[in-house]
Amino acid sequence: MERLKNKIRDIPDFPKPGIIFKDITPLVRDPAALRLAVHQLLSPFLGRDITAVAGMEARGFIFGSLVAWELGIPFVPLRKPGKLPYDVQSVSYDLEYGSATLEAHIDAFDCNDKVLLIDDLLATGGTAKASCELVEKLGAQVVACAFVVELDFLDGRKALDNYQVHSLLHY
Repeated sequence: MERLKNKIRDIPDFPKPGIIFKDITPLVRDPAALRLAVHQLLSPFLGRDITAVAGMEARGFIFGSLVAWELGIPFVPLRKPGKLPYDVQSVSYDLEYGSATLEAHIDAFDCNDKVLLIDDLLATGGTAKASCELVEKLGAQVVACAFVVELDFLDGRKALDNYQVHSLLHY
């Protein structure tokens, strides 16, 4: 995991003063590191009955779609409001510096879907918890949540107490 950690760049005071942003763009620019990250994200779930992967806008799209492709199952994007052309279901939630909403098409999941939720970062857990709520509101079951980076000091896992959580890198 040290190889992946070396590909994460710290950006101080972004998006606001006092925040140290974990920039994953050097990781996704390196094909070998990206491949390693995707394989490490999905490895605990091989052989499990997972029927879909969901990823949150926007960096969750990168990792989530690649995990879905590797598993040969559908990928469902969880989008910001106004980005999806069909009827949607939505969930609003609080962020550490504001509030946000996620949406998905009302037919994004089958009622028998077992979903692996993927994102680049677990911070306070607000986005991940809202994503789980959205998936469940649409009738599917969240099997687990997987993240490239987890900021342990923000205790985001507590928001996901009812779910299995897998993170590659811990800060």
